[in-house]
Amino acid sequence: MTHPSLTWNFSQVFGDRAGEGEIAEADIISAVEFNHDGEYLATGDKGGRVVLFERNNTGQGSEDEFRFYTEFQSHEPEFDYLKSLEIEEKINQIKWLPRRNHAHFLITTNDKTIKLWKVSNRPNFVEPEEVEPVAPTPGVVRVPAMAQQDVSTVSRAKRVFANAHAYHINSISVNSDDETFISADDLRVNLWNLGVNDQSFNIVDIKPPTMEELTEVITAARFHPTHCNIFMYSSSKGAIKICDMRAAALCDAHAKSFEEPADPANRSFFSDIIASTSDIEFSNSGTYFLSRDYLSIKIWDARQEGAPVQSLDVHDFLRPKLCDLYENDCIFDKFDACWSHDDKQILAGSYHNLFRMYDLPTGEDVCLEASRDNIGGPMHQLQPMQIISGQTPRSSRQHIHVEDIDFNHKILHAAWHPRRNILALAATNNLYLYHR
Repeated sequence: MTHPSLTWNFSQVFGDRAGEGEIAEADIISAVEFNHDGEYLATGDKGGRVVLFERNNTGQGSEDEFRFYTEFQSHEPEFDYLKSLEIEEKINQIKWLPRRNHAHFLITTNDKTIKLWKVSNRPNFVEPEEVEPVAPTPGVVRVPAMAQQDVSTVSRAKRVFANAHAYHINSISVNSDDETFISADDLRVNLWNLGVNDQSFNIVDIKPPTMEELTEVITAARFHPTHCNIFMYSSSKGAIKICDMRAAALCDAHAKSFEEPADPANRSFFSDIIASTSDIEFSNSGTYFLSRDYLSIKIWDARQEGAPVQSLDVHDFLRPKLCDLYENDCIFDKFDACWSHDDKQILAGSYHNLFRMYDLPTGEDVCLEASRDNIGGPMHQLQPMQIISGQTPRSSRQHIHVEDIDFNHKILHAAWHPRRNILALAATNNLYLYHR
């Protein structure tokens, strides 16, 4: 029987159903992020669009539901004439800034350009139509009275942070001081001030003297949730390095390094590929952090270098199929992982629109499927899925044979509400919301 903390109910789904025509590449969701109080949810897609949703506070319906708020075009396709390179409009990441007034501020990035957006409601005023013209009165100045007609949501790019990265930007992270943020590409991490868009400081540079000596690249970077001087970055070798900006201006000499030694007995052609870290996240307390590679999640104690305190298998059943995954390029997919608001659970996406939930206090986990099929209403409870292999017969819909897994449908991006048990999952062009 599934532990109550791992029981989830369907809430909503946005997007066209698969099979209702071919899915446009531009509609595939590439980023998901809740704001700091969880009242708003942002998604970005490969078409450069950002869609915002707001939580239902009308008193009608469920408080766990969201509704459309606004949409704007964040990035357009560009062309780098110096390198003869096309720059996609795809949104790589979205980060919210803490709300200070009625407006919302969020940072979006594609491969080369970072933008700071302001989203606010603006009242529209019109001069009321008069039924009968009023005769002018001598000596009296008549001032037209304006009446509010409606309110429109306006999105405006406040600043553009460009021309600072020679390689593709893979991550951005806002500092806890709410004044600075970092951006990371394959070889460098830059520090920006939110008020200055024409200058950044290079704080990590792993580029070797010659590119022939290059052995690893940076895959992600994150600031500590409470200490503004501490950040970490991960590499394609599976190493995570924590740096302290108080120690030096250039943080190439890291303060701590976390890397699990490879097992020589399991060494294969694919070892380096699957060891690459695709995502890192500090826990909300900042004491622990997780690292996501292709097949697993590792939980580390930030105070203790050496081995991870816990390793979680996500889809280790795919290990015998690594050759096929290499042939179809799926082995290079970059999966996210995220903490619950109380740091007691972890969410990780997988193929076939499956996602796995881990309850750390009990050590239990469950595999669930994000699907529109057989939904019995807004409170429909998800049933645990089981992966079978070999000659094991499929006896129920909750059984999926490893040979039948659909690698075209996958949950690469997900977010957990910062205060409630609400999940947002990006499955191709669909956004699924679940609650508990």
